[in-house]
Amino acid sequence: MDLPGPRWKRGKDGKDFAALAAANPMSMIVAELQASLRDSKPVAILSGDGKDAVLAVGAHQAALLNRAAFGRAVQNSGDEKQWFHLGPEEMFFLCHALRCITVEAENKKQMGEGELWDLLTSTSEPFPEMYKAYEHLRLKNWVVRSGLQYGADFVAYRHHPALVHSEFAVIVVPEGKMFGARCGRMKVWPDLLCALRASGSVAKTLLFLTISTQNCELRSSDCLEQLIVHERMINRWIPQQWREQQDKPRREEANRDEQRQKQCREKAIREEQEDTRVGLLFSYWGVVLGFTVLSSLLVYKLKL
Repeated sequence: MDLPGPRWKRGKDGKDFAALAAANPMSMIVAELQASLRDSKPVAILSGDGKDAVLAVGAHQAALLNRAAFGRAVQNSGDEKQWFHLGPEEMFFLCHALRCITVEAENKKQMGEGELWDLLTSTSEPFPEMYKAYEHLRLKNWVVRSGLQYGADFVAYRHHPALVHSEFAVIVVPEGKMFGARCGRMKVWPDLLCALRASGSVAKTLLFLTISTQNCELRSSDCLEQLIVHERMINRWIPQQWREQQDKPRREEANRDEQRQKQCREKAIREEQEDTRVGLLFSYWGVVLGFTVLSSLLVYKLKL
């Protein structure tokens, strides 16, 4: 079954934003953001429960964070810096994968990567597989947002959400004894059908990201290199659409045959018309020539 393509939003002139996105690829925006943050070394401050953080940046970096779709701007007044609220996956991605920010606790104590990992896994048990899925999509230049309102873990955008609608509803499915009871997700048909119907009703393709490992301990971020991600796109099978897609090649071939036959008939008619025209032309000149010869003979006899 054919997958739907990206649904680009349109500007005031009626044109979609596909050309704008192509001229400004997400990979270049993220690379520019990474370089800018590394130069300024901003600090993200953890919230009290340790589940998220706020990041203070300058105007230029705020624009880059917006363009790269990281975090959400926080309204503030009387401060030269601009603040962004970062979710746990976004915060750890900027710290671990891009290595462009540092993280501090509320008491101003700087946290190492190991300490941050321990904190995030203690506050959210499924954080390892959720972060791995987030990192997997982000490194492929997809913009990843929460999919809670669509009944999914994440939604994935081809570019900035202001330019295009989300294309995938993402559900993360862990596999392996290291994940414990969390491996029970989507093991029964009703769960799968509900997720499939929910994603289809909002024009999204259901994407399962299966996170698997054999003998990996989840106690440190070193396990991320050993976690394997498998992508599975699931579509609802609709018999009528399937029959139409199966019949489409045959209809196209029949249309091509009909077109070829029509061209052959038109060519035969043109050749027949051409032959008739040439025959008439020869007949005309034959009559003219015969009349000329007859006239010459009559003139000759009269002279005699």
